[in-house]
Amino acid sequence: MISVETYRGWQSLTQMFFETADRLGDQPFLWAKRDGRFQPTTWREAADAAGRLSRGLRARGIGRGDRVAIVAENRPEWLIGELAVLAAGAIAVPAYTTNTTDDHGHILNNSGAKAAIVSRQKLADALLPAALRSVACRLVVTMDPLRLSQTVGPVRVVAWHDLLAEGAARPDDVRAEAAKAARTDTAVIIHTSGTGGTPRGVMLSHGAIIANCMGAYHLLQEHLVYDGEVLLSFLPLSHSYEHMAGQFLALSVGAQIYYAESVDHLVANMAEVRPTIMTAVPRLYEVMHARVERAMANTKGFRKWLFDRALALGRKRYEAPGSLTLGERLLDALCERLVRAKVRARFGGRLKFFVSGGAPLNHDIGLYFTALGVRLLQGYGLTEASPVISANPPVGYKIHSVGPALYGVEVRIADDGEILVRGENVMQGYYGDEVATRQAIRDGWLHTGDIGVIDKDGHIQITDRKKDIIINSGGDNIAPQRVEGFLTLQPEIAQAMVYGDRRPHLVALLVPAAELVDGWARKNGRNGGLAAAAEDPQFRELIAEAVARVNKQLGNAERVRRFALAREEFSVANGMMTPSLKIRRHVIKQAYGPQLEALYDAKG
Repeated sequence: MISVETYRGWQSLTQMFFETADRLGDQPFLWAKRDGRFQPTTWREAADAAGRLSRGLRARGIGRGDRVAIVAENRPEWLIGELAVLAAGAIAVPAYTTNTTDDHGHILNNSGAKAAIVSRQKLADALLPAALRSVACRLVVTMDPLRLSQTVGPVRVVAWHDLLAEGAARPDDVRAEAAKAARTDTAVIIHTSGTGGTPRGVMLSHGAIIANCMGAYHLLQEHLVYDGEVLLSFLPLSHSYEHMAGQFLALSVGAQIYYAESVDHLVANMAEVRPTIMTAVPRLYEVMHARVERAMANTKGFRKWLFDRALALGRKRYEAPGSLTLGERLLDALCERLVRAKVRARFGGRLKFFVSGGAPLNHDIGLYFTALGVRLLQGYGLTEASPVISANPPVGYKIHSVGPALYGVEVRIADDGEILVRGENVMQGYYGDEVATRQAIRDGWLHTGDIGVIDKDGHIQITDRKKDIIINSGGDNIAPQRVEGFLTLQPEIAQAMVYGDRRPHLVALLVPAAELVDGWARKNGRNGGLAAAAEDPQFRELIAEAVARVNKQLGNAERVRRFALAREEFSVANGMMTPSLKIRRHVIKQAYGPQLEALYDAKG
């Protein structure tokens, strides 16, 4: 068994892994679909591959403190690759698979990455041009066979299996090399968007991630089966939430990790894998809620009545414990067997709880699944905190809150209501940006930019956000100013405000350029200005073409899926701009909120 003291004793993530691998040996660890079925990599095989790859990286000049980017979908090689990097004393730099070449260029140059590991052709096509233009990246390791020569300009391209072979030919000193790591050494640099839109590299130490794993273990330990849990991994491993919970927490408790084929196959994979714990973002629950509701819309008679009663009684049981009458308790027991058990079976039948993080969970969605017997534990954090700050416990959880602070994490509320955090889990700083680091960490406290309160039970409730970062329901951090900047560079668009906090994607409110409106009026012999032009389909098509041009330059999460046109320009006179000509988001939302929300109900 492990304990809080076990976590305190580990000096590095590699020590944590190798000790667990030694104990579990030939037991299955990492599962991936091959030839139509899930096939395992054992703990011993994973440790051997990580060791050989690490020696191969060192043979290619990767050493202590060097940065190595990782661009891959969730698969066993991701974790093996990161462990190999860490065992060499280097620093992993995760990157999203949806990144554009420019995004990769920023990350490679910002981190000074000396090498990169990439999985497949499509991802290499975006990464290689960035590597060629980067200041330091001279080695790219490819997991899958690619259509590339061994040398692309100054960049040397090496196949994964060739690097394994190179490592196998070198003395096996990996444990000794990995043992040189200190708990305070930087393990990863994870890039997250700042208020200015340029992603900053958050430096997290080995100790920060281990401390976060310790806090999560302490919260869940009474519900964990040591060496017996099964996780289904589908959130991007470049996301700090999945990086910690779906990877290092899992290996620390000896869990098996299954890698989902894709989001489209997620429900089928859940039924096949039958996970015991899953981490997810609110967007997944929104999708599942919509799917259940669509299915029930076509259900009538007794089944529909019983489903509705299961929801009503479940809500009442949560909101007013002990209030069910004798008749309601009998009916609730019937609902448990005929409704809730079937819902749980859709998730594999042995799921203990979902852990929701990465973005705020809609209260109604949380209550919906709670009523249907699916325990949904909401947490809170940010990349700068490794990332979890607080989470609801399996017993005594509160849907409207993000739970109490994790064990080892201090939280207090500043005079202006901002949530401040202190603990080993707090980042070392933003890589190469001392000014931003000093702004974020003051007097030892991380300033989260979120406003909240702490109730009498120690549960934290987030009430507002000081910063303008949009967090969509998929957990992506999006700097609105960056997207708005691209939009207003188009000649057709004068002003823009993007919208999408807690929603599945971005929409925008746009003010067309006055010249465009005037030209349309002259051509069509129309008066009425912007309000009239906004009703013309041909005029809207001109704006749509401009938005489409912008979307080609943006990552998937940043793209504007639909837009509305404002009735008038944003100005100081109408209160939608400050005297320094910054848009007042809350004023614009008040004026156009229903119009923006309606875009999520629009078809097409």
